[in-house]
Amino acid sequence: MPAVTVDNPLTLPRVEEPAIETPERPVAGVTTAPRGTEGEGFPVRRAFFGVKQEDLDPFIHMDQMGEVEYAPGEPKGTPWHPHRGFETVTYMIDGTFEHHDSNGGGGVITNGDTQWMTAGAGILHIEKPPEELVVSGGLFHGFQLWVNLPSKDKFIAPRYQDLRSSEVTLLTSPDGGTLLRVIAGEVAGHAGPGRTHTPITMVHATLQPGARLHLPWRSDFNALAYVLNGDATFGLEGVRAHMGQLVRFGAGGAITITADEAQESRSPNLDVLLLGGEPIGEPVAWYGPFVMNTHEELARAFDDYKRGRLGVIPADQI
Repeated sequence: MPAVTVDNPLTLPRVEEPAIETPERPVAGVTTAPRGTEGEGFPVRRAFFGVKQEDLDPFIHMDQMGEVEYAPGEPKGTPWHPHRGFETVTYMIDGTFEHHDSNGGGGVITNGDTQWMTAGAGILHIEKPPEELVVSGGLFHGFQLWVNLPSKDKFIAPRYQDLRSSEVTLLTSPDGGTLLRVIAGEVAGHAGPGRTHTPITMVHATLQPGARLHLPWRSDFNALAYVLNGDATFGLEGVRAHMGQLVRFGAGGAITITADEAQESRSPNLDVLLLGGEPIGEPVAWYGPFVMNTHEELARAFDDYKRGRLGVIPADQI
């Protein structure tokens, strides 16, 4: 799991621990992501399965893609499909993915890169492995997160952000035992490169065996931790969670994660995706590729798609 690493984390800016009087967030629940398939058949874990929407707000959906070692000819993607009313965030940890959309956006992302697509009023797009990966096979691991847009932004113009791994803000804990990659939002005043309509924070944290991370977290945001690999305890109460599990935190201004002293040999460190956002607090009408506020808006989205109003597949992509 390379993503972005550094030889000596102690050379990075350090995130100071929260003040002693900062209220700690307790663990509100742990859920396990079931396995499934997406697109043309690539394996995923449904990270938010079984969690109430009000506990996720402003997030809608997240798939952990892989981790899978493809044989030659096996890599799969998605066909062209529409979106409206939210943003998709695709973060590659291992492997390569290619994106094209009807608004002219697109590119190739690999270890540590992020594609941030604001669907807004509507867009068509496709995600697929590049031809050389299909031929060779190889490791594929990443995730895609769906971030809701408030009603006032549901019909904004689509936008594409291509975030290179070199742009990610790298931080460390005071003792150097944790590497923090800030992709969007901020941690203790350190901002990531992703520009968001809905205020959120997204961080990929790697903890060495036995490391303890005590991190300040905005009290007006929710707080979620998805375990990409490894074993750990969460909160001061020491609730256990492992790969493929989502930890939901309650109210407070700080979160605590402690990596087990012994990790599996395949993944010697603990990797956790940390998510937080300002709840939108509006009704959610979600069906398939559309996330709106009412059923009437969903019906309009499907009708607009059928009538070609959400975009046209570029001629060079047909």
